[in-house]
Amino acid sequence: MLRKGFLFLGSLMVLLGGCKSTEENHLLEPIVTVDGVSLTIGELRRAIPDNLAPQDSMAMADDFIGRWVRTKLMLRQAEKNLSPEEKDVEKLLEDYRTSLLVHLYQQKILEQKHSPLVTSREIHEYYTQMKDNFNLQESIIQGVFIKVPKGAPNQDQLRRWYRSTQAEDLINLEAYSFQYARNYEQFIETWVPFSRINSSLPEPILNEERFLRWSKHYETSDEAFNYYLAIHDLALPGSTAPVSYVEERVKAILLNKKRIEFIHQLGQDLYEEALREKVVSFH
Repeated sequence: MLRKGFLFLGSLMVLLGGCKSTEENHLLEPIVTVDGVSLTIGELRRAIPDNLAPQDSMAMADDFIGRWVRTKLMLRQAEKNLSPEEKDVEKLLEDYRTSLLVHLYQQKILEQKHSPLVTSREIHEYYTQMKDNFNLQESIIQGVFIKVPKGAPNQDQLRRWYRSTQAEDLINLEAYSFQYARNYEQFIETWVPFSRINSSLPEPILNEERFLRWSKHYETSDEAFNYYLAIHDLALPGSTAPVSYVEERVKAILLNKKRIEFIHQLGQDLYEEALREKVVSFH
């Protein structure tokens, strides 16, 4: 922080604390000046929120002044060392303004008129056409995982229920797990990365692919808990991911594609309308 800023900040914090009776001319008083350009009390006040504690206001004011000074010094060096051609940024500013306004207009029209709807048929068609782009990078499984205290009752029945796919057994498994399980995940109809389940085991499986190929049911324990895993289906790395596993990814791709097509059509429609109304004329 510059010396002048430090000397001034003590009295300045009274103003930043929310004094509403400060005279307008006082707000124009400079705090620090760099090469003839001054930062005023009023400008600093507008940069500091009113609801801060005094020490927070002090810290924010100190930081703001320091950044303001460094920016002005950097600008001063740029003005001195860049050529007139390098300092001519009018075209860059105009290009930026154009891009920004066009983008804002496109987003507004997208919100007003574009329907973010992707059908199941579209998802399946895209998935079928682009299957090679959806190869798995990790193993995924469907099944059941339960972690229960060793002292929980009726674990003989639990061993039968968690291996079953019968509706009645699954209902009994869910009721038991809600009452006794420390962790219960039922993902029979959805796919989950095996790594997520593996990280919950007391000793993670090291050779995942071999384990998944040969194990449909797995039980292990530690000092306090028993762990039960039933694998109903699996897909290994390198194979094509099931459509349900990549559905959200496909939907995002299609939505982005539709947005691009909508914006392109919007531009084409504007162009054709402008030609009809002679807003555009070629010479």
